[in-house]
Amino acid sequence: MLGQKKEIIMAVETSCDETAVAILAEGEKLLSNLVASQIKVHQQFGGVVPEIASRKHLEQINRLISLALEEARLTFTELSALAVTYGPGLVGALLVGVSTVKALAYSLQLPLLGINHLEGHLYANWLVHKDMEFPLVGLIVSGGHTALIEMRGHGEYLLLGQTQDDAAGEAYDKVARAMGLGYPGGPLLDALAREGDGKALDLPRAWLGEDNYDFSFSGLKTAVLNYLNRAVLKGEKINQADLAASFQASVVEVLVEKTVRVAQKKGLKSVLMAGGVSANSFLREEMEKRCQTEGLKLYYPPVEFCTDNAAMIACAAHYHYLKGEYADWDLNAVPQLRLY
Repeated sequence: MLGQKKEIIMAVETSCDETAVAILAEGEKLLSNLVASQIKVHQQFGGVVPEIASRKHLEQINRLISLALEEARLTFTELSALAVTYGPGLVGALLVGVSTVKALAYSLQLPLLGINHLEGHLYANWLVHKDMEFPLVGLIVSGGHTALIEMRGHGEYLLLGQTQDDAAGEAYDKVARAMGLGYPGGPLLDALAREGDGKALDLPRAWLGEDNYDFSFSGLKTAVLNYLNRAVLKGEKINQADLAASFQASVVEVLVEKTVRVAQKKGLKSVLMAGGVSANSFLREEMEKRCQTEGLKLYYPPVEFCTDNAAMIACAAHYHYLKGEYADWDLNAVPQLRLY
């Protein structure tokens, strides 16, 4: 059994529809990493229903905490600190995690660490990559967020660009729903696109100016919806694979080019990707090609650390713990929490 002197952090993540608990030792050894998915529950609705998500978190959270300790062969008394995601996310879902972890930390008299969900996504990379050097450019790309940041050090962030409307993952899900692919749409659309021609349809790319590193995907989403509606009115048959491939080509080209451009402009030599959409196979392939051509080092986590999990929250918490950056007992859920 691990000794008391070792740093052991338990983290909880409940920002959306995944109930997750992880235990991390010394910032690098993952002793337990559990995720209870709600995908099957929300599939019938075509998306996440906040009230149901909160209820499911309540049903799962205490069970997962007990299982995590059992898997790690630890007791509460051997923990050094407790960490929890407190935003951004669904307020009801966040409150389940925050309330549970605050109660545990207070009763055990352990340090409480409040972690930004987006910061957690970035730190998923530190779970597997130990050779990353600052400064670097980070592309956070998920269902709710698309942003480019410069990371100058642990906990030091400078916003370089962000979405002005739909996030990339949100656009994926909405287009997949319109195409009748199901939920969650991103992986389904990615798989279908493999069978199509990305140049079959001339879909728009929102560049927003040469030195603009913001994103906009609502116009692309609207173009796809209009294409589908026109086809229905004309009675035309749609090549689903070509449409998926063309849509994906438009999204990925903008993500890749803006990331590489800003890295070149800022003189940054490393690029890291984070968030659920960073698991997209085409995005990984295209980013790898461009980074290799431009002499940039590229990092991204394994697929299991791209989607919501508590291991990434524990990893981010490790660096806050080292600095003594503890949360107060009035820590609350902040659904619109900002990182930069």
